[in-house]
Amino acid sequence: MWTPPVSCVPALIQAQTGCHKKVTVWRSQERERRVSADFVAHSAGQLEFAGRTVRCVLGKGGTVPAADKREGDGASPAGTWPMRRVFYRPDRVPPPETGLPVVALSPDDGWCDAPDDPAYNRPVTLPYAASHEKLWRDDHVYDLIVELGYNDAPPVPGRGSAIFMHLARPDWAGTEGCVALPYLDLLDVLRLAKDGSEVEIRI
Repeated sequence: MWTPPVSCVPALIQAQTGCHKKVTVWRSQERERRVSADFVAHSAGQLEFAGRTVRCVLGKGGTVPAADKREGDGASPAGTWPMRRVFYRPDRVPPPETGLPVVALSPDDGWCDAPDDPAYNRPVTLPYAASHEKLWRDDHVYDLIVELGYNDAPPVPGRGSAIFMHLARPDWAGTEGCVALPYLDLLDVLRLAKDGSEVEIRI
C-alpha cells in the first residue's frame, strides 16, 4: 500500500480558532479578515481549521465568482459548498475516519465533464462515450477525494464540474478548480467533517 509523502506537509501555524465544520478557503492575503464559519480555512495557499493553518492549493486559473465559473477554465468557484461524500483508492489508502459517507473507488469510476451530456457533473461508469474524467488514476491526487456540492442541484451545463477536495501534487501545482492539500491534512479535515459540513472558497 502506497504511503503518501509527509514532505508536503508544512510546519503548522498556530491560530486562535476552535474545531469547526465549515472550511473557508481564501485566495488573497486577507489574514486579518475573519469570518464566523463553523470550520474555517484560509487560502492564498492556507487552509485553517481546528486551531491549525496548513498549506493548500486552488485552481491554476485563479478564483472567480461562481456565476463566472466555466467548464475547463481551471478556476475555483467562490462560494460555500457542502461536502457530499468521500471516495478513496482501496488499493492505496485505508478508508478515512469521517462523518461523511465513504465510497471505495474502482477502475471503472469516472466523472462526466461534457456540458451537453445528461450525466454532466455526475459520476459515470466507464467506458463512457461522452467526455469524462477518470477517478482511478496513475498518479496519487485522487487517492482520496471529497466531492463538493458545486453545480449539482441540478447541474447547469458549462458551469463547471468535478470540483473536489483532493491530494496536492508534490510540486504544489495549481488544480483544475479543486482544493488540494497534503494527505495527512486532508485526513485531519475529514475527521472533523460530518453531515452538514461545508467548504467555503473566497476570492
